[in-house]
Amino acid sequence: MRFKKFLVKLIRKVPWHILKQSLGIIFGAIIVAISINTFILANRIADGGVTGIAIILHYIFDWETGLVVFILNIPLFFLGYKTMGKRLLFFSILGVATLSVALKYTAGIPVITRDTFLAAVFGGLVTGIGMGLIFRFHGSLGGTDILAIFLNRKTSWSVGQIILGLDTLVFIGAAILFSPETAMYAMIYMFIASKLIDLVQGGLDYSKSLMVVTEKPQDIASDIINKLNRGVTFLNAEGAYSGTEKKVIYCIVNRAQLTSAKEIIQGHDPHAFLAIGDVSEVLGEGFGNWKGH
Repeated sequence: MRFKKFLVKLIRKVPWHILKQSLGIIFGAIIVAISINTFILANRIADGGVTGIAIILHYIFDWETGLVVFILNIPLFFLGYKTMGKRLLFFSILGVATLSVALKYTAGIPVITRDTFLAAVFGGLVTGIGMGLIFRFHGSLGGTDILAIFLNRKTSWSVGQIILGLDTLVFIGAAILFSPETAMYAMIYMFIASKLIDLVQGGLDYSKSLMVVTEKPQDIASDIINKLNRGVTFLNAEGAYSGTEKKVIYCIVNRAQLTSAKEIIQGHDPHAFLAIGDVSEVLGEGFGNWKGH
């Protein structure tokens, strides 16, 4: 009873933004643990990074995955003490600790499917949601992220290249120790998870960016502003071949407005050069507002 009162008192002293961030990371780590137990371990699929190594050791020696994950991360936390900020390190430890405990206590959840392909697909979806939440709340699950940051400062390789290389080594190990199919399913799982991570971080509201090189920039810009209610920016440019100065239109529209924007451009200048790009998240007037995560 005294411990409960002490815990409540301690939680009340924690600033709300820190508490919200911690709860987001904890919730995300629990989702990842459920995915690993119900899809990955149950169907002998490999994973990347430190978690992948722990899973392979579980397959070989039947060691407890959560405990191995935590033990393997301990030296990496010491390594990351000087290369990571204290805040990120704290939330990384929180994420790893939660994942380790959750792997133990969610092990009894019934297996959803014994179809390896379905397990790789839906395991990737669920893991991606969990990891996306963790990253959205500025956390991580330690492991190769810490090692990649450390090696990045010692070599010319980028963090992304190092993480890809380390994950590749784990997949090769899984292919050698078990079968090439195990590594292939792991790659499907990781690919889908990475896409869901981006989706959770960026949101569902995908927009389109337009770059228009035209002889009638003012007319097109005016219609986009008045008819679509979207802001337009003029960029000063110079034609490399002709040497003439031009105004390039830059604007962002949502997917529902893309066809209308193309019709406006085509109507004013059928010979306009138009480049369309995907924008995963837009913050500012007319779009989403910054919410701190």
